[in-house]
Amino acid sequence: MRELLLNEAIYQRVIVEMIPRAEKFLCIVTADIKDLHVVRGKRSVPLLAILAEMVEAGIAVRLAHAKEPGPRFREDFDRYPVLRRSEWFERALCPRLHTKAVIADGREAFVGSPNLTGAGMGAKSPGRRNFEAGFLTDEPEDLRQLTDWVDGLFLGDHCQGCRLRDRCPDPLDRD
Repeated sequence: MRELLLNEAIYQRVIVEMIPRAEKFLCIVTADIKDLHVVRGKRSVPLLAILAEMVEAGIAVRLAHAKEPGPRFREDFDRYPVLRRSEWFERALCPRLHTKAVIADGREAFVGSPNLTGAGMGAKSPGRRNFEAGFLTDEPEDLRQLTDWVDGLFLGDHCQGCRLRDRCPDPLDRD
């Protein structure tokens, strides 16, 4: 299955449905990251709260982004100490990262244009959200290639030849 998602459909299918379905691992790759909130019942909670719950339940969560997030994200992040101390959570910073993807359990993935922000993922009101598009897939070959690529990113496979290495705040190959 390959399904085209546009605008607010991204929020529904990826943030509301796909991310909470992950049972073993979740990988999120984005260039920009902000304090995205998710409607839960009658209130809104930071996506980080959901990720923290997943980590506490033993679900491995990987989050890679291109630059340090803003102060509101950092404040929310600090409210969930499990994300700093758990072996189930891994965060990586790569200034060359421009990919936007979410992989859940190696069973389904989303690849598209939106960053992990409210405006990007379609969580903002219609007059404030970005115009975004992407594909949801469960095709085995798509999943294999994307998962291998994300694993390589987290292992630092691209660090040695990187021309930005001298300016990288935290090289992933850590030599």
